[in-house]
Amino acid sequence: MDVLDAAVGLKMPVLQYADNMRLHEIEIAKIDEIATSARERGVALEIGAQGFERDMVSRYVALADQMDASILRIALDGEDAARPLEDLGEDLRGAVAEARGICRIAIENHFDYPSPQMARLLDRVEDDGLGVCLDVANSICAGEWPAETVGLLAPRTINLHMKDYVIAPDPYGVGFRVHGVPLGEGRTDMAAVLDALEGRAMSVIYEHWLPWPGDFSAAHEQERVWTAQGTAALSDILAAR
Repeated sequence: MDVLDAAVGLKMPVLQYADNMRLHEIEIAKIDEIATSARERGVALEIGAQGFERDMVSRYVALADQMDASILRIALDGEDAARPLEDLGEDLRGAVAEARGICRIAIENHFDYPSPQMARLLDRVEDDGLGVCLDVANSICAGEWPAETVGLLAPRTINLHMKDYVIAPDPYGVGFRVHGVPLGEGRTDMAAVLDALEGRAMSVIYEHWLPWPGDFSAAHEQERVWTAQGTAALSDILAAR
């Protein structure tokens, strides 16, 4: 409910609860309370889970129905990447059929799942109820530059995760690391991403990779600052289009 309050305070029309908040472990009455409050306050909900496990996906389809969530985002993990495309595709067909009339399923390009493989998977399923949750930075971990990922997955995108990052050299000269920064301060070319997605019917979600500052109180405060700054930057660029 605190996250919903924050979305309302920032005038965000859409809120996505992803797998860091395990909705399937929350009591039904609390889920109803969140869903009712979101409806009354004009915030559309989306939900998300990690990994494609058929029973878990069914539970989240039921949650999407309960919460009026239009998107069920699923982040495929390493075990999913190792499965034959035909097997995963067959399971996805069943999930999409189950979700039809309730929500669309958006597969996120996560760290362990290369975008070309995801494109082949969606081509195999070929259903309007299935699309991509496009994250602009995740696939760096899979050896792809963001422009490559966006170009490949844009035609299939129904949900966008906009975040920003920098690539910082190690202070001792032994490599580098990729870490998050507030939206508008890093390498993400927001205008180019939105140009590539021009005309797509999709929701746009602001996400960030907040580096661990050392304790939870500092993280909580810094997260509030980043979220306010990032949503403002995203709202400005969307309003200008």
